[in-house]
Amino acid sequence: MAAADRRRGATDRTTGQRRVPVLLPYPFPGPFDYAVPPGLDPRPGDLVLVTLNRREAVGVVWDGAADAALPAAKLKPVEAVLDAPGMREDLRRLVDWIAAYTLAAPGDVLAMALRLNALRPPAAPVGWRLADAPPAARLTPARERVLAALAEGPRGGPDLMHAAGVSAAVIRGMADAGLLLPVTLPPRAPFARPDPACAGPPLSADQAPAAAALRAAVAARAFSVTLLNGVPGSGKTEVYLEAVAECLRLGRQALVLLPEIALSSQWLERFARRFGVAPAVWHSDLSSRTRRLTWRAVAAGEAAVVVGARSALFLPFPDLGLVVVDEEHETAFKQEEGVVYHARDMAVVRARLCAAPAVLVSATPSLETMANVEAGRYRHLTLPARHGGAAMPHVGLIDLRTTPPERGRFLSPPLIAAVEATFARGEQAMLFLNRRGYAPLTLCRHCGHRMQCPNCTAWLVEHRARHALQCHHCGHAEPIPPACPVCGAEASLVPVGPGVERITEEAAARFPAARRLVMASDTIPGPVAAAGAARAIAAREVDLVIGTQIVAKGWHFPHLTLVGVVDADLGLGGGDLRAAERTVQLLHQVAGRAGRAEAPGTVLLQTFDPAHPVMQALLEGDLARFMAREAGQRRPGHWPPFGRLAALIVSAETAEAADAAARDLARAAPHGPGITVLGPAPAPLAILRGRHRRRLLLKTRRDIAVQPLLREWLGKVQPRGATRIDVDVDPMSFL
Repeated sequence: MAAADRRRGATDRTTGQRRVPVLLPYPFPGPFDYAVPPGLDPRPGDLVLVTLNRREAVGVVWDGAADAALPAAKLKPVEAVLDAPGMREDLRRLVDWIAAYTLAAPGDVLAMALRLNALRPPAAPVGWRLADAPPAARLTPARERVLAALAEGPRGGPDLMHAAGVSAAVIRGMADAGLLLPVTLPPRAPFARPDPACAGPPLSADQAPAAAALRAAVAARAFSVTLLNGVPGSGKTEVYLEAVAECLRLGRQALVLLPEIALSSQWLERFARRFGVAPAVWHSDLSSRTRRLTWRAVAAGEAAVVVGARSALFLPFPDLGLVVVDEEHETAFKQEEGVVYHARDMAVVRARLCAAPAVLVSATPSLETMANVEAGRYRHLTLPARHGGAAMPHVGLIDLRTTPPERGRFLSPPLIAAVEATFARGEQAMLFLNRRGYAPLTLCRHCGHRMQCPNCTAWLVEHRARHALQCHHCGHAEPIPPACPVCGAEASLVPVGPGVERITEEAAARFPAARRLVMASDTIPGPVAAAGAARAIAAREVDLVIGTQIVAKGWHFPHLTLVGVVDADLGLGGGDLRAAERTVQLLHQVAGRAGRAEAPGTVLLQTFDPAHPVMQALLEGDLARFMAREAGQRRPGHWPPFGRLAALIVSAETAEAADAAARDLARAAPHGPGITVLGPAPAPLAILRGRHRRRLLLKTRRDIAVQPLLREWLGKVQPRGATRIDVDVDPMSFL
């Protein structure tokens, strides 16, 4: 078949009827063929309306040839070619690449890129204005900020929430009280283009050559990958914003991926200071209207810079000239449900397909990225010192074996003394514990019963503020019972271990005059709340920040000089091969919040094992030696990144069905030099959301691709009934 025929489909030689393959956003193994009626001329990438099982569906005309041998009588016609931006070749190739690499159905990958709601014309925007004759009502500080934000005219809901630093509930309450009235807003103006001519802050002697190298990479209009590695506070963001500026000068688009959308508030303010306007934003908390407008603006080339979560990787950029992955080491870039993929790795693939540079940014690069640097596949730029003359914080270890907290408490005397000294100097402190809720376990002190999730093999976490026990895996919640459900003993249930709520309770008793702020996903649900928290800390309205991993990265609090880690050992157990790497990355990042301005910083780590290599690496500030040690331990056994892993997770409604399917997989497992299959074994979360789970792990040498092995392996086993087999190539989690 000629090249033109392959691109445009195939023609039935007997009837002369043209046919095209159409990929649909459903879990099918490939596209379906459709007949092209007279008057239509669908091309690869066009969005078309077709019939599927007597229902209309939107699909994409795909690349490759249709099956000319399929009888024409069996083909359904393409109903229409939609008047909407088509899917460009680079995005279609990304869909195929991800499907082939992850063994996901191509249609499932397409569903992440095909935003059907974006195809509808946008409705007239609705916002809020001040009431003409507002009734007398109680004005809280939050309500006063809303009134001030509307003094210059009506605003849309998300814009108003961001400007006033309030939640949607505050605005609804004001509307119910008659203080605000809904109003139809004028059509939104096109996205303002950031101005690359705006002068950025002066670059240091370390920053300037790194920025020049990134500008040159963008100007080359060719694929490359660069690791931008610098200590916390070294000004990595300002360096890669120089690459964004070069991309704008060339009239191209840039994408910046962040692992936590809550991190975007200070980032957006920094971007607006640098370029005069805010970038386009993409994440799941946006309204459907905003997502529709943003998608269309990206497709039209009007949104020059997009900052977003991992799903922004699938936006329809017509001229993508730069991809930045900030905090590239973060596991939040790995999608664990549905199509299982790592956004960092797929961002590199997208950059290659667009002939654009990718920049991976981190103070604590992953071992995978460092292995690519050492192999010469990635360039390496280093910022060894903090910007502006700020010094790295002093790190100290508190040995809980020799200086333990009081019984029933979790803050040791040295940490308490350090917090009090920090307050006495008029500075801010942070207590870090990467555990939500009040306590991770609740048990009966009479019979020893532990409160467990009915759907998962996991303990229920006490959330005392909500008077509830909750599973952090499936979301099951129940009230805290007044008596033990097993032995019936009254008031016998006691919390075991601390969460941030319990540390907050202890801090309130220890430091009653301190103004406290809790930063966790329970209290900071999105960018608006994060922006309000950041403003309060920057304005010195807070003395003590208590937080989980949400506070560990991206924040700049110039008056915060002390970080106390309540449990530095948390995360080191469990048998995860990356446990030590993740712990050192997290603790180094949270340590980087201290002393980022003129006042020096101090970091105190409470630990029961001060001799552990992680603690010693943090104490000495020598992460490079620690990572070299980690690499040395993994290399002989061909563990990632020096080998390949793929997990097969069997789940079924009964333990017997899960065991049977796992045994079938084990009998069909591949064998050969450099190939090892571990398992089957019950997953650490042996029951999740009511389904019984078993795991097998395929391990190979680096030079052996796992995908062909997996396809052949899975082809030998047919799951029965409701049994499911999920595949995770390059697993990050082993639960």
